Amino acid sequence: MKKLALMMAAALMAAGCESSADNSASGNSSADRVRIGFAMATVREERWQRDHDAFKAHCEKMNVECIITVADNNSSRQANDIENLLTKGVDVLVIAPQEATEAAAMVEKAKAQGVPVISYDRLVNSPNIDLYISHQVPVIGRRMAEYALERVPKGNYVMVYGASTDNNAHIMKKEQLAVLQPAIDRGDIKIVAEQFITDWKNDLALNFVENMLTKMNDDLQAVIVSNDGMAGGVISALDKKGLTGKVLVTGQDAQIDALQNIAEGKQSMTVYKAIIPLASAAVEAAIKLARKEPLETETFRNEAINADVRAILLEVVSVDRDNLTTTVIADGYAKFDDVYKNVPADRRPAR
Repeated sequence: MKKLALMMAAALMAAGCESSADNSASGNSSADRVRIGFAMATVREERWQRDHDAFKAHCEKMNVECIITVADNNSSRQANDIENLLTKGVDVLVIAPQEATEAAAMVEKAKAQGVPVISYDRLVNSPNIDLYISHQVPVIGRRMAEYALERVPKGNYVMVYGASTDNNAHIMKKEQLAVLQPAIDRGDIKIVAEQFITDWKNDLALNFVENMLTKMNDDLQAVIVSNDGMAGGVISALDKKGLTGKVLVTGQDAQIDALQNIAEGKQSMTVYKAIIPLASAAVEAAIKLARKEPLETETFRNEAINADVRAILLEVVSVDRDNLTTTVIADGYAKFDDVYKNVPADRRPAR
């Protein structure tokens, strides 16, 4: 699975570079055609591959030029990507930042050239972005903790956060702990370990939880994991100890392997974030910003810099074994046969 994802990522990185060349060569560009630059941090995970494809497809549908770059989890490379996008004269810059604070300097460069900036999915630590578009990140954090607490009201918890360089990881951590704090105060649950995981890497999550299982003599009841990629690593660690399905494991992104794990009872839940509506909304917002048209937004407080920013925040859905068919499958996000690939036919729900 990991090897396949890396191969797909490499292909997508190449495709992103080719998309701008194709548009320029086709002769479809005109003086009034909006040119959008999308600086992505990564496409290694399935979730980000979906963003890449959905964003590009909607640009084509809206007849705007789209130049996508991928920094492969390297903030210096992303800074260079953005320099190149600005040199190419993009009308709007969309950033899915690798490093939330370093990306603020990229925002300033764009604004100095009069280019509006959209912070995509991950929040840039800058008060000068024109729009933050994402799913309800605070809600995602709460949903994970609420789900865990409802099903495992007592016991030892381990918290596996995302990258410390990613604002979303900090937002989710705050919300998760806020939900759990009353139970902690009562002594019902105990957080025996917590850690941010560099670049949300599943192998680092695996190592962290593996070490904690050894330290705790396998006495863990829940692992709140902030995304599906890391959840896969956690499940591998549990599997080595014969604890798969016995310890609650959360996630987010509704990756196909996570959905399969949920169907098999290995992962407890994920938070489903519809990617096509997010990417489409980002493209349409970029077009409006380029044309100086009004946007309907709400206000989001970036507590990292104590500033309010304009935002469009999409709703999220908790998914577990009970509602796989009525959420991700019903929406066409995943196919029934793919989700239940490893589940015997007589144990599958009705279609």
